[in-house]
Amino acid sequence: MRNNLFKNKRIRIGAAVVIGGIALLMIFRPKPRVNDSLDEVEVTDSVEVEEIVCKYGIPIDRYDINYGIVRPGQNLSDLLSDHGVSSEIIHELNQKSEGVFDVRKIRDGQSYAVFTRPDSTRKVRFFVYEENPKSYIVFDLRDERRVYRGENPVEWRQKEIRGKVESSLWVSMQNLNTSPLLAMELSDIYGWTIDFFGLQKEDEFRVIYEQECVEGRELDNFRILAASFRHEDSTYYAIPFVQDGEMLYYGASGNSLEGAFLKAPLDFYRITSRFSNSRFHPVLRRYRAHHGVDYAAPTGTPVYAIGNGKVIAKGYQANGGGNYLKIRHNGVYVTSYMHLSRFAKGIRVGSEVKQKEVIGYVGSTGLSTGPHLDFRVFENGKPINPLQIKSQPKKPVSPANLPAFEALRDSLVKRLSAPGPLATDSI
Repeated sequence: MRNNLFKNKRIRIGAAVVIGGIALLMIFRPKPRVNDSLDEVEVTDSVEVEEIVCKYGIPIDRYDINYGIVRPGQNLSDLLSDHGVSSEIIHELNQKSEGVFDVRKIRDGQSYAVFTRPDSTRKVRFFVYEENPKSYIVFDLRDERRVYRGENPVEWRQKEIRGKVESSLWVSMQNLNTSPLLAMELSDIYGWTIDFFGLQKEDEFRVIYEQECVEGRELDNFRILAASFRHEDSTYYAIPFVQDGEMLYYGASGNSLEGAFLKAPLDFYRITSRFSNSRFHPVLRRYRAHHGVDYAAPTGTPVYAIGNGKVIAKGYQANGGGNYLKIRHNGVYVTSYMHLSRFAKGIRVGSEVKQKEVIGYVGSTGLSTGPHLDFRVFENGKPINPLQIKSQPKKPVSPANLPAFEALRDSLVKRLSAPGPLATDSI
């Protein structure tokens, strides 16, 4: 019995010595040389190993990085061969990219990064092409040679702005150090309610919105969370609310801001001539009726269908409307779009078009002195002032959904109506 105890004790002591030796070996094992470890490093998710800082999912402390901009005429072969990559490897990467990314779509002006070994070989291990601010393509030049797409993390930042119209909403956004494209978002929301060509000085707006950001860089992508617009002594609220699976913007009473027709067939350009029974024609040099509205805009500006309908005429008038389209919207209204530089692809007689669908582009064809859109509306065959067209709103908030809508509305209106300037940036 005593011999067995002594034997077990020796076994335990021996095991402890072995375990201790392994622990010491782990603590004092020699670190790998830099050149030995570089090509064994796999692309690492920075979430998994927090202490490793990554760019495009690649540990940046393991490589030297050179950033550049694609120059006109450069392709993948040019970019890689400039960094000493052989034609054989470039050919292999071209093959590996099939089904992932069309290398022929590398565009000048886009950013790229080259990851090289920090030794005398300067071998390229990764080439990264930024397709857009959110998406990039990684060309892995290590032994396996692979090509894959990655996504930069996206953050949505909530912001609030308040301003007054001085000359145009576009200029007002610039004065607030906000992207003017936010004005386009407001135009989309209020396009059935407010004539943005008829804005007046001192018209006031407040907007609560989210803006998409990538690595601190603000993108021109927005989500309007609430807005108010004071125009002609009335305040128009825009409250987003989901009903029957569809998110629409509603006014304070619960009526949808979206109507059957847009207020205008293009975005943010001057009205140079209004509906009139006697207008002096700049080409014919005489007075005659002008049963439409002329919108001055640069050649190529997109022109929208103001409502759902069917194209009933498409043609060219040399001494009249130039390239023109007519759309029947229902049994009552027909709209006409003239002096187009060209038609949208696929538009033909019989085409069904949707509201805000691009149907053509501003031009100066036909009897015209400069690029503009001559827009006309016919009600039961008779010309009417396009700026006075009636537009019935979409379905209002239902009685069953009204309590939830009113709670949301009251909260947002209170926030939009708070005195003093709104915060310019908040998370």
